[in-house]
Amino acid sequence: MTHPDASAAASVPVAEPRPVVRSHHGDDVEDRYEWLRAKDDAAVIAHLEAENAYTQQRTAHLEALRGRVFDEIKARTLETDLSVPTRRGDWWYYGRTVEGKQYGIQCRAPLASPDDWTPPELSPDAEVPGEQILLDGNVEAEGHEFFSLGSFEISTDGRLMLYGVDVAGDERYTVRVRDVISGEQLPDEIPGTFAGATFSPDGRFIVYTTVDDAWRPDTVWLHELGTPVEADAKLFHEPDERYWVGAGFTRSDRFLMIEVGSSITSEEWILDAADLRAEPRVVWPRSEGVEYESSHAVVGGEDVLFVLHNDGALDFELVRVAASDPSGERTVVIEHRPGHRLLGVSTFRDWGVVGYRRGGLARLGLLDYASGAVEELEFDEPLYAVGSGGNPEWAPPLLRIGYGSFITPGTVYDYEIATGELLLRKRQPVLGGYDPADYAQARVWAPATDGTRIPISLVWKRSFGEAGAEPRPLHLYGYGSYEHSIEPGFSVPRLSELDRGVVFAVAHVRGGGEMGRQWYEDGKLLAKRNTFTDFVDCARHLVDAGYTTPDRMVAEGGSAGGLLMGAVANLAPELFAGVLADVPFVDALTTILDPSLPLTVIEWDEWGDPLHDADVYAYMKSYSPYENVRTDAAYPKILAVTSLNDTRVLYVEPAKWVARLREVGADALLKCEMVAGHGGVSGRYNAWRERAFELAWLLDVLGVADA
Repeated sequence: MTHPDASAAASVPVAEPRPVVRSHHGDDVEDRYEWLRAKDDAAVIAHLEAENAYTQQRTAHLEALRGRVFDEIKARTLETDLSVPTRRGDWWYYGRTVEGKQYGIQCRAPLASPDDWTPPELSPDAEVPGEQILLDGNVEAEGHEFFSLGSFEISTDGRLMLYGVDVAGDERYTVRVRDVISGEQLPDEIPGTFAGATFSPDGRFIVYTTVDDAWRPDTVWLHELGTPVEADAKLFHEPDERYWVGAGFTRSDRFLMIEVGSSITSEEWILDAADLRAEPRVVWPRSEGVEYESSHAVVGGEDVLFVLHNDGALDFELVRVAASDPSGERTVVIEHRPGHRLLGVSTFRDWGVVGYRRGGLARLGLLDYASGAVEELEFDEPLYAVGSGGNPEWAPPLLRIGYGSFITPGTVYDYEIATGELLLRKRQPVLGGYDPADYAQARVWAPATDGTRIPISLVWKRSFGEAGAEPRPLHLYGYGSYEHSIEPGFSVPRLSELDRGVVFAVAHVRGGGEMGRQWYEDGKLLAKRNTFTDFVDCARHLVDAGYTTPDRMVAEGGSAGGLLMGAVANLAPELFAGVLADVPFVDALTTILDPSLPLTVIEWDEWGDPLHDADVYAYMKSYSPYENVRTDAAYPKILAVTSLNDTRVLYVEPAKWVARLREVGADALLKCEMVAGHGGVSGRYNAWRERAFELAWLLDVLGVADA
């Protein structure tokens, strides 16, 4: 192995081959670099440090560009700012960011009156009457290289605060409790929790989840304040390793809902919030392949559950059942419509909100309980992202929504239920004279090999000419797993590309959810290769239609999208000048074969079970990037970015992949954050520097580094 030498330029790190043989289904595979999995081995750490030194040396010429991109991000960002206040109880809750500080500050201010539903317009330069600082992330992060807040909640009476902190990046949070009136720290401390701990409505208890050795949240606990953690009651445990659990109270504070789910099956258990030590009742017993989620409301004086489900309804159906007898009579509220994917329902005292996808875009509609009619909220952009959020109150006259597009910065509206008026509360300020009219967005369609039309979203700066008028540098992004949709959202760092003439594109490949549930089904399990070939077909279409050329196109994807990057680099290396792979799932077969690794068994519903199914094994082996590095290909430049403490995609996957790529002469770089997790570094300035590093590399590969 090569070690960095501070007195000389770093040489190419060479991982020493230490072959081990993996045998499954009569197939023997020699793995030369599996030893890199030993995270506690000093030789492994030395190799990762050597990789970092080499990457730093190879990108040293981009230092000035990295600085410029970072400065551009910083200059466009209002560093001292406040979020739009959200009403809960007797307070307005909001967050502050302060110039020069990495982390947000959680605050609140009292309502002017009980009838006050108009959030105060806060100014960073003006004092907020009655403001209380609840939690300053910068104070909590002192002495730690990494800081992440996984739980944060105020009790219903506004007196107590719980917060869960991770200072390693491994998504293990320690929950603490503070009296926000007196500032006193309570003795309650719960280590090793998963994210999302919550107070009971009466403030007596904390409901939290813990994980098993495979990082699967599997147990829901009840902690009574003032009692030892050892005395906490186990509310629910899920022994089946395919399922995760979560828990939360309904908006009405009437019930605790315990959610159990895999990728294809779900189950819910219900508990009266006034009697949390009782036995939970199942809503609908789990049935393989049936997913559902429920939301409580009161209709005609009766406690009911609105249940969104896919039992015989591929794109989901919404029904209403009695909360006292959920398995009884179902009243259909919104019937199943193929291609009209119902995403979720959120209930309030007098009305509900339904989220759904149609035509490749997310939509929101107001649900009338009496008639079942849905009134869609309309927006005038061809591409946009919208969703409800920040609505903790049970009976508000307003609905808080978030909106944005590739060219419209993130916007907060309140939708007035009585009038149907959209009230603009705030639009993300973008400094430096940003004008949305200077940019354009569009959607085009690429023909896939099997004839399917794949949507591609595009955004560009108008001053460089219309996209497609002549070949331009192009950044093609993709994901395509877990039915996750890549929404047309705004990005400040992306402006540094667009302002240099780069066209940004998203290939909405199968395996995602953009076009409905069937779109997802056609890109998973034994149809997974569609995800990869769709991306390649999109890239080819962009070349054939004159948007770009292979020597001016860089592909990017992260996590499962990093698997996509590794696969397309093997399938069509000639189509790309570079590939940027963030926390890439590139050693997929090795990982999914080992049920002792974090989250593996849960993932079998998404990828298949190669451990017990020879056909799945053969299929995954045919596309897993590490298994299929080619000796006959000229690979594009590759940058893989990972984190040592990532518990979702272990650092070893890109480390092995890069070592294998180097064997065949590929120009591959590895950057490993030594104190971070799956989401990368913590702190906004650190995150900007990380993105500036990636964008500088990308711009250099595209040939516009000096623009």
